[in-house]
Amino acid sequence: MSDVGASGRFALYSDFNCPFCYAMHERLHACGVMELVEWRGVQHAPHLPIPMARWNGRLLDELRHEVTMVGRLAPMLPIVVPEGKPNTRPAIQLAAQVLARDVAQGSALVRRLYWLFWREGRDISDVGVLGEALASLGLDPQGLIEKDEATAHILDGWDDLWRSMGQAGVPLLVRSDGTLLVGLARESDLDRFLAVS
Repeated sequence: MSDVGASGRFALYSDFNCPFCYAMHERLHACGVMELVEWRGVQHAPHLPIPMARWNGRLLDELRHEVTMVGRLAPMLPIVVPEGKPNTRPAIQLAAQVLARDVAQGSALVRRLYWLFWREGRDISDVGVLGEALASLGLDPQGLIEKDEATAHILDGWDDLWRSMGQAGVPLLVRSDGTLLVGLARESDLDRFLAVS
């Protein structure tokens, strides 16, 4: 049984502060299949602080290593090494709110948030940065960027579904037949996965 909604043939569990998720999201755009993908934000590191803390030492080395690995797997993808990783709950919450109102606008916001962090190194846990993201897409921040029970319920549901699959990592792409593609797969493997559905 699949948990993919009626709106798409795939569900993508993803976290904004994961460079592999950013690369997967861009690959799916390049494949022209994003209209078939239901994006679901989950936090694989919910302990991270707000605002984003500047990393150094071992943590910064690990972050540089992750970015280097993504550079090898997706050499044409623009990516910078940010100063740290933010808590992504505010960004995921905002994306869920906008997606619930308008899928096209929500999808554009999701991509913009990835870009703000992985191309510009901006702290996407910051309310001001989230407001800028909305404004850049012509969206009114009024009524958004605040906690609400309906959105919290959506996020809890996404998290429960993600955890129920027995995979602790992201990105996780789920096909409508329940088959999983874990991590940033090679382009040829992704093409085969997408072609089956």
